[in-house]
Amino acid sequence: MLVKKLFVCALVVMFVFAMGACSKKQTAEVETDPEPVTEAPPPPPPPVEEVTEEPVEEEPVIRMPVLNDVFFEFDKAALSDESKRVLSDNASQLKDASEVTITIEGHCDERGTVAYNLALGERRANAAKDYLVSLGVSGGQVKTISYGKERPFDPGHTEAAWAKNRRAHFVIDQQ
Repeated sequence: MLVKKLFVCALVVMFVFAMGACSKKQTAEVETDPEPVTEAPPPPPPPVEEVTEEPVEEEPVIRMPVLNDVFFEFDKAALSDESKRVLSDNASQLKDASEVTITIEGHCDERGTVAYNLALGERRANAAKDYLVSLGVSGGQVKTISYGKERPFDPGHTEAAWAKNRRAHFVIDQQ
């Protein structure tokens, strides 16, 4: 609204000046000795309305952690030194992002029965969770689930494929 008023005032001022310039030309052509013309000062600008904005609360930026999987030996749920190092890095990120919740998925290779691998996957996921909690991550921030051998990362039937499938996988839950 204020911009529209300013625009209209500016158009009026320009029109007045243009009309004044045109009338001077006509007068100059008709009269031989023109009298000095004093122009009226332009109208004062309209008063500026002070706009007060309500303070906007910005949502805090949540830095999403990048969590790495940990891997296990055949038929084991014990954490290796390398797994503890990875979990330590994961714990640091989770403590910095305490509003983030995760699910740790326990996975196994294809060897063994479905029931056995579900139990082993659960032990693996819980071992990772327990270690994170021991490092100061809130237990309420972490859930666990076991998929046993049902969701392999690598569908191959080799030792290399099986090694990739024996893992605790970290999933950041939807906020």
